[in-house]
Amino acid sequence: MSIFTHELPSATGAIAAQPSYVVLPRPSASSPVYPTVLAFLIDKFPQISPSAWDQRIKEGKVHWQDGQLIDHQSEFVATKRVYYYREVAVEKKVPFTEHILYQDAHKIIVYKPHFLPVTPGGNYVNECLVHRLRIRTGIETIAPAHRLDKDTAGVMLMTVNPETRHAYHQLFLDGKIKKTYQAVAELPQDFALNQAMLPHHWTINNRLERGTPSFTMQIVDGASNSHSEIKLLKINNNLGLFELEPVTGKTHQLRVHMQSLGMPLLHDRFYPTLQAKGEDDFDKPLQLLAQRLQFVDPITNEVNDWCCEGLTM
Repeated sequence: MSIFTHELPSATGAIAAQPSYVVLPRPSASSPVYPTVLAFLIDKFPQISPSAWDQRIKEGKVHWQDGQLIDHQSEFVATKRVYYYREVAVEKKVPFTEHILYQDAHKIIVYKPHFLPVTPGGNYVNECLVHRLRIRTGIETIAPAHRLDKDTAGVMLMTVNPETRHAYHQLFLDGKIKKTYQAVAELPQDFALNQAMLPHHWTINNRLERGTPSFTMQIVDGASNSHSEIKLLKINNNLGLFELEPVTGKTHQLRVHMQSLGMPLLHDRFYPTLQAKGEDDFDKPLQLLAQRLQFVDPITNEVNDWCCEGLTM
């Protein structure tokens, strides 16, 4: 697939342009009573030092939903939202560009490049798809209608109008969105199929649960909660080009299901072996692409069928 470069990557400190929020929990056996909001934040986010929270409060970077600032003595109030601005010491530029494929008053269809998070996370606060689109369009209400991993590229549906956002979310809840992916994987040495025997099809049904560490997934015994349809389209030496349709939408579902066939995706840093955390290698993107998105628009009743350029081997 074509890679769209916009600038060389650089690294600088950054603070999120848009706030994140956390809902203060009700007291329970797993959630004690906190005397102040500050005490909760320090306990909730141990990776952030108490002195960092102290400084954020002093600088007015922590507030309630109505904008009222939270100070060091602000009392903990269960179920209220606390807004804060994520900060990172170093934020590297992602040197690939998103592309708007279509835009109207309710939605934006966009191509998301590899390595770009959809929303702030990890070491990325402003280098994310939502922030880039808000800057490009001037629309502050843009929000994703579904998930796409940072390492995965492809077509995404973004909502624009808060009053109609729920209708697009409901499409996914009701299974009325069809997503088709492409992937490239290395074939096993004893792979028996050849080009003349293609396409070849697999149906995968199994149970996926959180693994260790918790951001990975694993196949476990039990009732099936995941379903993928996988088709091998083309063979080129030891590589295969696949079409994948996730019938369910579990985290990392396609990556784990390909691994279960003995064909983990090319450049996958999680499966089959979790690699040590390090800098992204922009020359080796994960070979997984959300290539096509099909649905009937719940507002206009128009048939939508969007796709981007496919992967190559």
